[in-house]
Amino acid sequence: MPSTARPRPRVRHPRWWADEHSRPDRTWLSCDVESIRYADPVTDVLSRSVYLRWRNAVFAIFAASGLSIATWAARVPTIKEDLGIENREIGLALLAMGIASILGLSASSVIIARLGTRTGMFGVLITLSIGLAILGLGSGFFHSYAMLIVGLALFGFGNGCLDVMMNVDGAAIETQSGKTILPLFHAFFSFGTVIGAGLGAIAAGLRIGVAIHAVTIAALIVVLAIVAIANVPRRAVTDAVAADSAAPEAAPADGPAPGWRQRLAVSLSAWREPRTYTLGIIMLGMAFAEGGANDWLALGVVEHEGGTAAIGAAALTVFSVSMTVVRVFGGPLVDRFGRVATLRVLAVAATAGILLFILAPNLPLVFVGAALWGIGASLGFPLGMSAAADDPARAAARVSAAATIGYVAFLCGPPILGFISDHIGLLPTLFILVVLVAASGLASSAAKPLPGAKVGAGRH
Repeated sequence: MPSTARPRPRVRHPRWWADEHSRPDRTWLSCDVESIRYADPVTDVLSRSVYLRWRNAVFAIFAASGLSIATWAARVPTIKEDLGIENREIGLALLAMGIASILGLSASSVIIARLGTRTGMFGVLITLSIGLAILGLGSGFFHSYAMLIVGLALFGFGNGCLDVMMNVDGAAIETQSGKTILPLFHAFFSFGTVIGAGLGAIAAGLRIGVAIHAVTIAALIVVLAIVAIANVPRRAVTDAVAADSAAPEAAPADGPAPGWRQRLAVSLSAWREPRTYTLGIIMLGMAFAEGGANDWLALGVVEHEGGTAAIGAAALTVFSVSMTVVRVFGGPLVDRFGRVATLRVLAVAATAGILLFILAPNLPLVFVGAALWGIGASLGFPLGMSAAADDPARAAARVSAAATIGYVAFLCGPPILGFISDHIGLLPTLFILVVLVAASGLASSAAKPLPGAKVGAGRH
C-alpha cells in the first residue's frame, strides 16, 4: 500500500551573505566571501563547480586579451605595407591606441560600479573585437588610415577596460580559493600572446590578408566571450560591504545592494590610501621592466651586442618563456615563502639580469641576463594585484587602482625609454630599469598580507 509518510519539507538555506552564523559549511573554501553579492540568486552557496567554471572562464578571458594584442602586433609590418605609411604614421596610430587604453583604464571603475564585471567584461570584449575588425578592414580592405585609427582607438579602450576588470575578477577568485593563483591568470595572458603571434606568423607566411585574419580572430573572441561570460557568476563586485558600512544607515544584510554612485565613491576612495601608492611602486617598477623588455630587448641585442634579428628575437623568446614558466609555477612558491620574500628575491633576480644584459661581454651571458630578467619581472604585477585584494570588502576598488597604475606604466614606459635612448643610447637607458626594479624591491614590504588575509602570508 502507498506510504502515508509526510514528504520531507525542503529546507532552503538563507543566502550565504545574509548571516555568517547560518551559512552552510563550505570547507573547500578557505576564505571569507562576505563581500561578494550576487545580483541574482544564482545559488545559495558558491559550489565548487560554479567556482571552477568561473575560474576557467576568466582564464579564457585573459588568454583572449593576449590573443587580441598579439594579433595586432604580428600584422603591423603588413598593415604598414598595405597602407603605404611610414614609421611616423605607425607611431601616431600607437599613440592613439595608448591614449584610448589609458581612457579605458580610467573609465573601468565607473563601468564596474554601474554594471559589475560580468556585464562589463562582455561589453568591452565586444568593443575590442569590433575595433580589431575595423582596423583589419581599414588596412586590408578599404586601405583607410582613418579607419585604422578608429579601430585602434576602440581596440585600445576595450583592452584598457578589460585589463582592470579581468584582474578584479581574478583577485576575487584568488580570495575564494585561498591560494595564490593570479600569476597563473597572467600566464594565460602570455599563452594568448604566443598563440596570437604564432597565428599571425602563419597568416603572414601564407599571405592571408589582414582583413580576413583580423575579422576571423575578432569573431573567435566574440564566441569566446559569449561562452566565457555565461560561466561568470552575476555579482555586485564593487565593494558592497564597504558601501553598506559607509552609508549613513547601513542597509540590512539581505536588503538591496547600494546604488552605483555610492559604490563608485567607495571604489574611488582607494586612491586616497597610502598603501595604494606603495603597491604602485612595486607595480610600476615591474611593469617598466616587462614593457621595456618587450619593446627594447631584441633591439638591444641587435644594435649593441652584434646579434642578428633572429638572435634578438631568440633573446626575447628566452625572456618570455622564463617569465611564463615562473607565472605558471610561481603560485605554490608564494604560498610557501610568502609574498614579500618572493618579491624581494625576484627584484634581486631582475636587477642582476638587467645589469648582466647591459654589461655582458658576449652573447651567451646576454641570454643568461635575459632569462634572469624574465624570471625577476614575472610576478611583480600579479602579486601587486593579489596584495591589493587582501581585504575582500574593498578588493575591487584597490585592485582597480593598482591595475591602473601598473598598466599606465606598462603602456607609457617603453615610449619614455625610447625618447631617452635617442639622447643617451639604448643600453645606458636600461639603467633606469635597474633603479625602478630596485625601488620595487625596497617597497615590497607593502605587499605584506593584511591581518586576516589568507593569501600570500607563506608557511613559516
